[in-house]
Amino acid sequence: MDLLLIGGTQFVGRALVEKALQRGHNVTLFNRGKTNPDLFPEVERITGDRDGDLAKLGDRTWDAVIDTVGYFPRVVKDSAEYLKGKVNQYVFISTISVYDLEKLPPQGKEDSTLATLADPSVEEITGETYGGLKVLCEQAVMDAFPDTYLIVRPGLIVGPHDPSNRLPYYVGRMDKGGDVLLPDIFDQPVQFVDARDLADFTLDQTEKGTSDIFHVTGPDTTLHFGEVIDSCIQAAGKDVVLKKVAPDWLIENEVQPFSEMPLWVPSSLAPPEAFMGVDVSKAIDAGLTFLPLQQTIDDTLAWIRSLDGDVPGNAGLAPEKEAALLAKLED
Repeated sequence: MDLLLIGGTQFVGRALVEKALQRGHNVTLFNRGKTNPDLFPEVERITGDRDGDLAKLGDRTWDAVIDTVGYFPRVVKDSAEYLKGKVNQYVFISTISVYDLEKLPPQGKEDSTLATLADPSVEEITGETYGGLKVLCEQAVMDAFPDTYLIVRPGLIVGPHDPSNRLPYYVGRMDKGGDVLLPDIFDQPVQFVDARDLADFTLDQTEKGTSDIFHVTGPDTTLHFGEVIDSCIQAAGKDVVLKKVAPDWLIENEVQPFSEMPLWVPSSLAPPEAFMGVDVSKAIDAGLTFLPLQQTIDDTLAWIRSLDGDVPGNAGLAPEKEAALLAKLED
């Protein structure tokens, strides 16, 4: 297949290109050329900003476009309208954050109530606008390609090259050893998907010409926070002492859920079993498979070690803040 990829090659795009090349597809990259510009020298690149430079794509045709970086409805609409007649299928990487969290039931399905925006023209990404913006981006794709859209809604995306430092925070922290401050949520369900599994599923459905909407997160069984921490400790092989504290204590001490303590979702923000427990049966029935958790953790640790611990992303608790909180526990 001839594939056009809109977006960079830092993480999800990187996994998609790697998998597509392994499958023998021809890939054209359209991005600003700012992330890993020397990666994939064998791949054709068209350098440009999708917000204003679409004409650089000319009248070329592709079998499908995979859009990994659509955040603003106006921009996605422009891309979809421009590519009508030039691609057979529009694949849009969205998010499970498209839902109205107050109305999202445990094991929510793809037809759960979607988020809305008071001002649909807003172009600022915040915790309050992100989901609603993605909803409108999805709609722009479906309006332009009513019979040949593929909407992929991943949860938290993990694995090597993860720029968020959410799962890498725990992997890297266990590799440092010593006393580790953690929320006592070891029985809380968590969901995430390895970028490589996301790429494989997306390409499978693109090759089939599927037109549908899928949750793409995992695993295929209930995974708990404690299991993730155990896997991180196993991978690191260091002496670790877990200092579990009540979530309320962390909040009282101004530790931010999900950002400073990734994967932790207080019930005051959203039901953890809903936000971290969406139904993925539709994607599994369509062929979604999962790498073993330990492989994802091990590969992530190998990547972290290759960077000498200098992992990108702002998530995770700063070492000095963790040290101060650990000292406070001992008072």
